[in-house]
Amino acid sequence: MRQVWIDWLRVTAIFLVVIVHSTEPFYLGGEGSLILSEPDAFWVSFFDSFARACVPLFIVASSYLQFPLHYPVSKFLVKRFKRVLIPFIFWTIVYAFVWGEPIENFQSLFWNFNYAAGHLWFVYMLVGIYLLIPLMSPWAEKVSKNQLLFYLAICFFTTFIPFIRQYLGGEAPVIYGPTGIPQFAKYPLWGECSWNSYGIFYYFSGFIGYMLLGLYIRKFVGEFSWGKTFYVGVVPWIVGFVICFGGFLWLVMQSAVNGFPVEGPVGIAALWETPWFNDTTGVALMTFGWIIVYKKIKESGKFYNRVTLPFSNASYGVYLCHMLILAPLSMLFREWLGVGEHLALGFWTTPVEILATAICTYLLATIASLVIGRIPKIGKYIMG
Repeated sequence: MRQVWIDWLRVTAIFLVVIVHSTEPFYLGGEGSLILSEPDAFWVSFFDSFARACVPLFIVASSYLQFPLHYPVSKFLVKRFKRVLIPFIFWTIVYAFVWGEPIENFQSLFWNFNYAAGHLWFVYMLVGIYLLIPLMSPWAEKVSKNQLLFYLAICFFTTFIPFIRQYLGGEAPVIYGPTGIPQFAKYPLWGECSWNSYGIFYYFSGFIGYMLLGLYIRKFVGEFSWGKTFYVGVVPWIVGFVICFGGFLWLVMQSAVNGFPVEGPVGIAALWETPWFNDTTGVALMTFGWIIVYKKIKESGKFYNRVTLPFSNASYGVYLCHMLILAPLSMLFREWLGVGEHLALGFWTTPVEILATAICTYLLATIASLVIGRIPKIGKYIMG
């Protein structure tokens, strides 16, 4: 039986992804980090915080539908390979030619994705989750509610670790790799040291928690009244949003002691983003809130069949191709409406630019995904 709410969730999640990327030009630029004004800082924090649960929502949805596995592992892996990896390989080649130096890109693709197409990191993580699902499925079939809650509690505790590291280590030094992408030196915790990165909570952190959350929702969460949905879902979402919004804005203001614009190396933006990390408390709370609210959706009428369902099926294709549409659209809207002191709509210019970019990109990318996906024999291998 098809889970209607999952389709609505996917449509929402992919639009949130587009919002995240539509917001990036307003705090990434110049030497790497650039926020032109205090209103820009506010709107960046607002929109990006609102949308930051997007990737965890996809993991919860996949876990809800696939975990535990109920058919042969070989069939599962082959099906996922065709659905995920072949389109990914195609678009990796496209981005290698379009963004950056093609020769350099192809030389490094064996080791990692093209950093100019940074959104492709998601596929590597997703494949890792798919490889874990068959391994953990026997346990998932038998796990009790209390046992699963115990492990979820550990995973939730790990969402505080980025903040603990920051509190204990202060502004950790930034190590730059050959591509210029920063990696913060970690304050060692609970068994970590220079010769061991695998501390006590290593295996419980990251997206494994969202995989377990999807399992818990599927096995043990029933139907809630709207009143209970508010307290169980909406309140945690609000708390999570406040953590993300307030955390990012506070860090930006710490950097803006001499006023705006605020500019510096890309490592500064990476520090600002700490409250937005997928494995942090605010994002986890918002993810849980989205899921609880969306489980109430039962609508499966004409709009669902004609719009929501095809848009949901096109979501992976949208993820893969949308940056090719978003980048020129974002520049176009900023040229039309202005940046910095030259703003056509004053305080409201930035949100209009972000939303216009996100909506237009999402619609055009969805149309492209649907049209290309219907090409006989090859469409599904391009768009998934």
